[in-house]
Amino acid sequence: MTRVRVERNAPFEQNKALAVILVAVGSNLPHPDFGSPLQVCEEALKALQQMDLRLVRRSRWFETAPIPASDQPNFINGVVEVASENELSPRDLLKELHRIEALFGRTRERRNEARLLDLDIIDFNGRVTGADQVPVLPHARMRERAFVLYPLQDVAPNWHHPESGESIDELIYQLPEGQGIRVLA
Repeated sequence: MTRVRVERNAPFEQNKALAVILVAVGSNLPHPDFGSPLQVCEEALKALQQMDLRLVRRSRWFETAPIPASDQPNFINGVVEVASENELSPRDLLKELHRIEALFGRTRERRNEARLLDLDIIDFNGRVTGADQVPVLPHARMRERAFVLYPLQDVAPNWHHPESGESIDELIYQLPEGQGIRVLA
């Protein structure tokens, strides 16, 4: 797998009336009811919408090698932009994302393990929090991961890192080499 260049969607603009939230979605294990990791990710999008989150945009799905490299299966990854009109805090959203992961059978035993479903807040209305807060915003390791940045570029090509001000293109350019990624759909 090699690095890919994605086509641009409409410009990323925050709507001040809504909380604009970017969520990474991933899976690398099949689910007994939903099927393949791709089908798990599609079902996860439905679960997000049942939380009163409006799906604004979604990336294409990408097949990605595990980071760090391991013998576990490749992942299916994407990013969605969702909006909420409700008073939703990042902590409340994270609790709901963990609840959805648990409903899909996700357990949290080790870091970087194979998983049925992984849902991470990448950005929450441009908020910046400290490393000692939960959740850390923007996502602490996003700048090191092609599986987050390429789908994020698909959804929000004009997005800038809320803390550093770097563009998504700059972050992709700075990615460590050797991260396998390819567009699925």
